[in-house]
Amino acid sequence: MTQGVRVEPVTDASALDRFIAIPKRLYRGQRGFVAPLALERKDALSAKKNPYFHHAEAQYFVAYSGDEPVGRVSAQIDRLYIERYRNATGHFGLIDAPDDAAVWRALTGAAESWLRERGMRRAVGPLSLSTNEETGMLVDGFDAPPMMLMTYHPPYAARRLEEQGYVKAKDLIAYDYDVERTAPITDAKILARAGLDASRIRIRRLDMKRYKEELAIVLDIFNDAWSDNWGYVPMTAAEIEHTARSMKPLIEPELFWIAEIDGEPASMIVCLPNLNEALKGLEGNLLPFGWAKLLWRLKVSKVKTSRVVLFGLRKKHQRSIIGSAVILRILDALRLGGRKIGMPRAELSWILEDNVPMRKIIEKVGGKAYKTYRVYEKAIG
Repeated sequence: MTQGVRVEPVTDASALDRFIAIPKRLYRGQRGFVAPLALERKDALSAKKNPYFHHAEAQYFVAYSGDEPVGRVSAQIDRLYIERYRNATGHFGLIDAPDDAAVWRALTGAAESWLRERGMRRAVGPLSLSTNEETGMLVDGFDAPPMMLMTYHPPYAARRLEEQGYVKAKDLIAYDYDVERTAPITDAKILARAGLDASRIRIRRLDMKRYKEELAIVLDIFNDAWSDNWGYVPMTAAEIEHTARSMKPLIEPELFWIAEIDGEPASMIVCLPNLNEALKGLEGNLLPFGWAKLLWRLKVSKVKTSRVVLFGLRKKHQRSIIGSAVILRILDALRLGGRKIGMPRAELSWILEDNVPMRKIIEKVGGKAYKTYRVYEKAIG
């Protein structure tokens, strides 16, 4: 299909624009794809604006057939990951290409060479750019509605990547949660059976007047709750501040809950309106009238879907009766909040395939697994 493929590193603004535009060129019209905002992508990929680059370096590559850009990939090394896991693992991501083995071979080869030259012996991905951002390749659920900060790949992508020697490292599951049809959730029987006092648990909404302090609580719980998870890298203070700023315009207090046990913050759930639903048809552009359409959809006509972007329970309460009760109660708070504001569906993602306790709870309250994302690995040296 494609002849004379060459891969070039992104070295200037115009090449970065081509890099960002490739998914739109490849996937326009696919049911599961919505073009992200080009402006947001530029910021996310900027070493000056994304605090990920305080502890990481990356190189972006574009594949060309003649003068036509046909594919892309990133290669990145995260020093915090290296320090935590003490192995020579680099990452790749943002990989998008047509159904053409030559393009996939050229792109993965470029990323692997860059990583190998810097002492890496294993490549893991796709991560765009870390596990705290977009993680995995979509391998099931291609026609499901696209969700914010979750990747899209067509059905052939996994096969093409596997042809280059990549094998499964871990699957990540996304759950569809229908808050309109789900019955009320109760933790009363669980607590009574264990002889625990329900008054020890308090569930409360986000206090927007204390937004910065509330986000600090949420991200402290996140860093504790996820610290033993596969692939986890802690969020730095700069990343926490960046996350707080970027999330604030999308916050719906009815979708943001904190749970306390004996007065101590113990669990949290942060669900955001699905920005991808609002971006549909804008083709990633805010000019000339995209700003108005986006604001109208978010604030007036309202989106109907949402995504849980942060969800966790402190380690000391995990695998405990009271911890299970807290998770049930906070999910019920989300259910009621979604009903109240007319946002009937939420995606709970992502959940590690082997996080059986959490998966059982989500399925118990009516969550349906409907998408699978796969992280791959390959020895490169």
